[in-house]
Amino acid sequence: MKDYQASLEKLRTDAAEAALIRDLATDGTKREMFDRLAKHLGQLADDVERAMNANSRSRPCT
Repeated sequence: MKDYQASLEKLRTDAAEAALIRDLATDGTKREMFDRLAKHLGQLADDVERAMNANSRSRPCT
């Protein structure tokens, strides 16, 4: 579970950095690319979070 959490935090950080670069970019092509990258990394983070939640629900309570 710690691996999932570390991956989730890394993806969220990378998505935020890509969004920052997008916001600072003056070139339209770079803005578009970093926008797509930020959205993609955000989606990956959402997928990891869903996997974490599904994994925790499937474990029996002890």
